[in-house]
Amino acid sequence: MRRAYRMRLLPGAAAMLVSAAWVSGGAAQTGPDAKELLEDAVLQSVQSTGWTGAEWGVLAVSLEHGDTLVALNPDAPLAPASNQKLFTSAAALHHLGSDFRFPTFLLTDGEIVDGILEGSLFLYGTGDPAISDRLLDSPHLVLRGLAGQLRTAGIHTVSGELRADATFFTGPNRSPTWRERYLDNWYAAPVSALTFQENVVTLRMRGADIGTPARLIVEPAGAGLRVLNRSVSIPGNSRRRLFLVRDDPRTIRLEGQIGREAGELSRVLTVSDPPEIAASVLKTVLEDEGIRVLGGVSRVHSPGDSELGRAVTFAPAFAGASGIRTLAVHYSPPLHELIRVLNHVSHNLYAEILLFTIGRVASGDGSLAGGKQALGRFLTEVVGIAAGEVRIEDGSGLSARNRATPSAYIELLRHVASTEYAEPLWASLPEAGRSGGLIRRMARSPAAGNLRAKTGTIRGVSGLSGIVTTADGEPVLFSILSNSVPSSSRAKRIEDAIGIELASFSRAPRARATQ
Repeated sequence: MRRAYRMRLLPGAAAMLVSAAWVSGGAAQTGPDAKELLEDAVLQSVQSTGWTGAEWGVLAVSLEHGDTLVALNPDAPLAPASNQKLFTSAAALHHLGSDFRFPTFLLTDGEIVDGILEGSLFLYGTGDPAISDRLLDSPHLVLRGLAGQLRTAGIHTVSGELRADATFFTGPNRSPTWRERYLDNWYAAPVSALTFQENVVTLRMRGADIGTPARLIVEPAGAGLRVLNRSVSIPGNSRRRLFLVRDDPRTIRLEGQIGREAGELSRVLTVSDPPEIAASVLKTVLEDEGIRVLGGVSRVHSPGDSELGRAVTFAPAFAGASGIRTLAVHYSPPLHELIRVLNHVSHNLYAEILLFTIGRVASGDGSLAGGKQALGRFLTEVVGIAAGEVRIEDGSGLSARNRATPSAYIELLRHVASTEYAEPLWASLPEAGRSGGLIRRMARSPAAGNLRAKTGTIRGVSGLSGIVTTADGEPVLFSILSNSVPSSSRAKRIEDAIGIELASFSRAPRARATQ
């Protein structure tokens, strides 16, 4: 007999081939004990923690046969953490295509006369998250490329302003459900249609002559960030009494003391006005490239104030925007490269920008609300997930108020397997036991070089959802979510144990181990 605490099993689904073509005939036959032993092993792993208050949801379904291999609370709505990025990635691939590239424009409403642009220069963004040193040697390469295109057009002076226009997206630029204590950290950078260096700055601090302020370098250069340096250098190598204060989102104060012989300290902070930072750095680059901007830098704050507010087509021309023409354009890497960063690094800014972009493309509403609505419609109308199985608060999973069931993730992954973007999504997922992936997880096991999955971690939450091949060569979709766990590292060890069990699974009958 099975033990009293038994996992609830879903009915076997209709059989499905690896190509995702549906066939008749019901669930595949198995050996009498194979799945039962797998279920027992998974249940024992979960129970081994002894966490009475933890909530677990586990579902594993054969992609080849369509039958359920493991089901433990598969319909429990749980916080998914960064497993949320699977929803966002699939929706972006669906709406945009794997080769989509974000354009960034330099535009004008003026004419070029004897090398002088008589009018304003607009820096217009559509959401490119990759103008940074993550995929490039330097984010300045992009700006120098734009400057080079201006020089090719014969421009050496701009008589008007350099105007930063990020109105392709509207606010709020963060989910209001994110915890306030996150907001200064790189992983909570604000969304903007104009993004430079992932909307963060790095402050580097060292001791100086005794009695003088600490030496301070702000990167990127030319960011125009206001820093009030009220620190004092003291004898010795103490670094413990130096701290940053951010009462005003536009101003940072450096307070306290640092030893003259202390090593360098660095801190990465989010910026409050990404478009202004991007335009300020561009102005510095233009000047370095011999192009003067006489009118300074300004910011377009709302779509109603934008000269491009009436535009209906954005490439290669701005149809509907009277008097506006393109002087230069830069295109991001293709989407399939961006979602690799999104899922390997678990990059929240990339996810949130894609969420806003989905909203803009699907419904013309490039906002948090528009993105949430578009993502919800994709999951219910395209994937076929019941509305009650998912609650969307952001695109990244940073909000603790997101909810999803393991069943919802299996439906998503099953849908992806039937699409033309299956390969780019699978390729974007970290691989067990491999450098650049889950290098320290499931190494030297049947899951290594086999299991691909999205991780997820926020306080009290862990998750792992993806695809693995069994010992029989059978692809299996799985989702493991846990909430109210006192140790995310211990929860991940349980996920790894389950992943290894799935990778080792064979439908051939096995003898039950004796006590």
